[in-house]
Amino acid sequence: MRYKLFDCADVIRSKNSGPYELTFDIIFKEHDFFKRFCDANIMTPQVFAKLYNISETDITGIIAFAPAKAVKITIVRPLASGDLGECDVYGAQQHAPLLGFEFDL
Repeated sequence: MRYKLFDCADVIRSKNSGPYELTFDIIFKEHDFFKRFCDANIMTPQVFAKLYNISETDITGIIAFAPAKAVKITIVRPLASGDLGECDVYGAQQHAPLLGFEFDL
């Protein structure tokens, strides 16, 4: 069955993880669905890199945390927070590509 991440998660957000990294949180509505998502290995470095048009080497971690029904993805920021040309100092506006993410499960 085809799902939209937006419909399956209570929270999809991005934020700074220090001045040189961004972190993305996906917090699912239901524990059973979170487990199925993780067991199916839906969010891989290859998938996230393609979604964000970045190198897989820029992904520093994809971690599932069962007690919170959450998946956390951390990447190297393209520009340090506050650098000249950087347009999202807090990293709070970087989650948009995840909102439209669709997957089969």
